[in-house]
Amino acid sequence: MTDEIILLDFWPSMFGMRVRLALAEKGLKYEYKEEDLRNKSPLLLEMNPVHKKIPVLIHNGTPICESLIIVQYIDEVWHDKSPLLPSDPYQRAQARFWADYVDKKVCLCC
Repeated sequence: MTDEIILLDFWPSMFGMRVRLALAEKGLKYEYKEEDLRNKSPLLLEMNPVHKKIPVLIHNGTPICESLIIVQYIDEVWHDKSPLLPSDPYQRAQARFWADYVDKKVCLCC
């Protein structure tokens, strides 16, 4: 069975970029659907009814929301391809620290 992967995103979004990088690192093919954030699509509103924000990864019809959660999901589902985090627990903690730092300190839009 081939996985159906759709990404609802807006190209300049740094959060969407995080997901696109994870998909690329894993070598996964996906359908990209650009969202107009001023006129959100019915698909976005259906797939993320709580926050109504991008990015949303739709895997075989099931939505996953929030970029860090999506990246963790990608790494867990396709664990046989290029791990996104180091195997060492300390190094994984450091990678997560820097991801959190970017979210809280670098992105002024948060």
